Amino acid sequence: MLKPPKIPESVLVVIHTSDLQVLLIERADKAGFWQSVTGSLDAVDEPLLATATRELFEETGIVADGERIVLRDWQLANVYEIYPVWRHRYAPGVTHNTEHVFSVEVPRDVPVMLSPREHVNHLWLPHLAAADQCFSASNAEAILQLPRRTGR
Repeated sequence: MLKPPKIPESVLVVIHTSDLQVLLIERADKAGFWQSVTGSLDAVDEPLLATATRELFEETGIVADGERIVLRDWQLANVYEIYPVWRHRYAPGVTHNTEHVFSVEVPRDVPVMLSPREHVNHLWLPHLAAADQCFSASNAEAILQLPRRTGR
């Protein structure tokens, strides 16, 4: 059975500690491509917070419980051109995606359980080094905004 085309609307979730160590995960389908959690809406009416919560859990095993671990919606959307290597996942003619940015502060010792079909490795880096490591410009820019967004 064919998968339906991806919806060209997604979330980016920057995971960080209180001292701005950032968790990056390496894509399984592209060795050396490091990023924060990302994922598309499952349905056009899926709330962005629900998408961010789901993707955070699916990709890292981290549960945003709304009390100890709280997702923050930055009310920021980036529109970017979809890399040609991934355009086949979308409907014909779709070339751009709208990405909504979230962040989540976690304890440094939070267990990370990657989804092996999506990611093969993870690492923690200081935010400036993490921004340099990202292959996505919008992901790097979000990481660079962490000090201002968190007041640290």
